[in-house]
Amino acid sequence: MTSFDSPPQLNVWRALLALAVVFVMLATTGWTVVRNHRAAATPLEASLSAWERGSIGGRALPDPGAAPARLARFFASLDVHQRHRLAARHPLAVGNMNGAPVRLRYRANHIALDEARETERQRMHDERLSPAGQHEAGRRMHRYEDLLHKDRQILAFDPLGAGRIAEVFGDLGKAQRVSVVVPGVDTDVLNFQRTDREFSAPVGMARSLYLEERAASPSTRTAVIAWADYTAPSGLGMDAATGVRAEEGAVRLNTLVRTLPGRSPIALYCHSYGSVVCGVAADTLPSRVSDIAVAGSPGMRVANASQLHTSARVWATRDSDDWIQDVPYMEVGWLGHGADPVSSGFGARVLSAWGAKGHAGYFEPGTESLRNFAEIGVGAYRAVSCAHEDDVCQKGLSDMAEAGRA
Repeated sequence: MTSFDSPPQLNVWRALLALAVVFVMLATTGWTVVRNHRAAATPLEASLSAWERGSIGGRALPDPGAAPARLARFFASLDVHQRHRLAARHPLAVGNMNGAPVRLRYRANHIALDEARETERQRMHDERLSPAGQHEAGRRMHRYEDLLHKDRQILAFDPLGAGRIAEVFGDLGKAQRVSVVVPGVDTDVLNFQRTDREFSAPVGMARSLYLEERAASPSTRTAVIAWADYTAPSGLGMDAATGVRAEEGAVRLNTLVRTLPGRSPIALYCHSYGSVVCGVAADTLPSRVSDIAVAGSPGMRVANASQLHTSARVWATRDSDDWIQDVPYMEVGWLGHGADPVSSGFGARVLSAWGAKGHAGYFEPGTESLRNFAEIGVGAYRAVSCAHEDDVCQKGLSDMAEAGRA
């Protein structure tokens, strides 16, 4: 399940009452709990700590948090055997290190996934776990097996908790245009891909977009990233109603786009709560982010598109059957996500979503939403279909056409 998938219809007055109750809870119980004990190191932290103590060829390893350009120079100074040795010794560190060569990250994450699979295999038979815990370990073990297929390009992986992950479709190093799919609620390692409702999960979304972009412009070298490398809210609770997870995700998203190889334009496709992440990140994103497209959005934490303070074109789409339209488009303190991105006063270019059924159908093959996303992804803006009578979208396309003739 991903991105508010198949919830019940929300009642506006009930939601408003819930907001009031939450404010009372926050006022009486506090927002955070201070913990005095020190938590054990996570697997990623342990890998980074080992890296900091490590060396290669008699040289100390650089700070893993150094500027990506510096880390890139370090890896470029190594021979292939040294790079592979580091990936084998510190797979989680290298696999999540901005500045490490992309293909080396794929190799490191393959090793990390293999180690995580073995850990879960052992947990499946750990009698200290409940039957439910053993079953969960089995699910994770099988998911890691899927991700270990030789053709899969895993750009990021962290097994902690529900897990974070990102996968690349296409050749990221040679891509002329890059697309990033940013999913929403209930996105984690287990829900990263699905066999049923395939196109409601990040892998299905990204693969579908990649194939549609190739069909739209076979001569354009594209790459698409299924980016679930942030801790998404779980269910329609407090986290989904606030921007806390979005604030954390926005930092990670900004880091991703700033450290992708090359200088090719980047388009973001932000579904459901993912659009909150993109809205929070918008004013910090680099200029190579050319487009931000949101689908089924509960809001971008602003009143209108101009408040995003981005040079990127802002697009929005929503199917008429999408239950998200019943969410109160408002923001009171930390709660709510602001104005409706498909409303006439928001200022986004509203795309046709014909054929997309419900909240999770925007990347289904054959839909106008997917075709529009692909045209944006390859830069074929004149082929985009605007929603019926959307003046902002029509004017934007007309201005592009005029600029092309000039």
